Amino acid sequence: MEIVRPHRARTNHHNDAVSTLPLYRSAPSLEVRLEDFELFAMDRLRVLKGISDGLSRGKKPEEMEKLVKDLWKANMGHQDASEVVNKDIISHFVLRLVYCRTEDLRKWFLSMETALFRHRFGRERSDAQRALMAEFDLPCKPVSSAEFENLKEKLSQVARSIIGQQTPTADSIYYKVPFEEVPELVAGRRVFIHKGYAYVAMNQVVSLVVTQFRSNLSKALILTNRFSFKIFTSIMFRLSALVFLISFLYALSEVMHDFVLVLCATKCIIANANIYKLSSVVAFTYRKWTSTIREQEKDRLTPIVEALCISYLGPDYSQPKEFGEISINDLDQLAESSFPLCMRHLFVKLREDHHLKHGGRMQLGLFLKGVGLKLEDALAFWKAEFSQKVGAERFDKEYAYSIRHNYGREGKRTDYTPYSCQKIISSTPGVGDHHGCPYRHFSEENLRAAIGRMGVGSRAIEDVMDKVRNRHYQLACTLTFEAVHGSSCDAGINHPNQYFNDSQKILQAKVNAAL
Repeated sequence: MEIVRPHRARTNHHNDAVSTLPLYRSAPSLEVRLEDFELFAMDRLRVLKGISDGLSRGKKPEEMEKLVKDLWKANMGHQDASEVVNKDIISHFVLRLVYCRTEDLRKWFLSMETALFRHRFGRERSDAQRALMAEFDLPCKPVSSAEFENLKEKLSQVARSIIGQQTPTADSIYYKVPFEEVPELVAGRRVFIHKGYAYVAMNQVVSLVVTQFRSNLSKALILTNRFSFKIFTSIMFRLSALVFLISFLYALSEVMHDFVLVLCATKCIIANANIYKLSSVVAFTYRKWTSTIREQEKDRLTPIVEALCISYLGPDYSQPKEFGEISINDLDQLAESSFPLCMRHLFVKLREDHHLKHGGRMQLGLFLKGVGLKLEDALAFWKAEFSQKVGAERFDKEYAYSIRHNYGREGKRTDYTPYSCQKIISSTPGVGDHHGCPYRHFSEENLRAAIGRMGVGSRAIEDVMDKVRNRHYQLACTLTFEAVHGSSCDAGINHPNQYFNDSQKILQAKVNAAL
């Protein structure tokens, strides 16, 4: 990563406490390679999605503490130890840009970043915590020794009522804050309130700090959403003007035969533009620069920003690796035993109607490719179904090409990958479509019936529906998997082909155990 000015950890001059936990108040003046822009954000996204899964599965506080610690250690390190803080800050601001765009995205990002900050703040030393509190300029005052002695008995009563809370001593540190600043503690009856002030122990200040952090981040997300499009449009306009000037000067150089003069002039323009540090790029051949900038520069950040919020971060399942190839003759049995509900529904509809619209063909076709259906068998399978409705000749003319294309045998020869849960959930099926995620797109009545047909009991169905009502669709699928197979899935379901592979592992293990 190319750093213009490295970010330094902040120091509180009163106690010289140092914390590496950023408050993300303003974006740093850093220059980042495009690949780092995306990779850093994806690493942080793994952490936030892991936290989301843990919270949704109802993990206990101590389990969440370990989970967050492990997620951070696994994803947010850097080969250069001095750049760990930079990666932390860059990844936060990239995802802030990604998740500021809609109310739902902002709400999710705000909750997960707040949860992450809570756990990281709790791991800081007490002196570092006090330094962070000072930076927040919180509306709190240390309780004096005299006031503490007057209220010691009341504070002790509150402490004894809280499991794990130590009885206050003369060395205990307490703060008094307006009670409305710590609604979480007040609601849980974990603080003593006197004359409009809540008396908060040092080990409880995380609630106060987190409330302030959440408030600041919430406002920042709204402001980012308000100004990001205007700024981005301005940057793109200025880049276009810059490219036009470079193109004009290059054409001028061919007439004047004075490339050096034009190069110097262009460097001056780039320096004055103050958009990106492009001067190092000018040394490249001008014709290559101008031929690519028009097509690539305007789209290089937008696709990343738009794709990150629905990014799938696991294996792509483009090729079957676990169980090799499958036969057409096995499809009905496999659909019954190991297909997730989204693919099972498509398979059943294909058998019933002998037709699927484009979205359904893509979703099911790429899934079947990922589980090991060869191209020849795929053509035979789809032709056998479609020919019953449209005829074999029309199938060969209108549908066979797209199947070969999915397998990389036509067009650009791209090896297309099966759809992830995130992509399927974000799809918008229309009338007559059967693709998408049943947990999101089915009515409650139809979803209950579909899950029941998979052999899920009534109690498990209620648990699934509870996750659906809270829009935890992948967790709903995970609970369905666990109910069907009688086995836990701690990693959660993130991909239909993962569901298939995990199902096959469990079923084969049962067969082997019976031998």
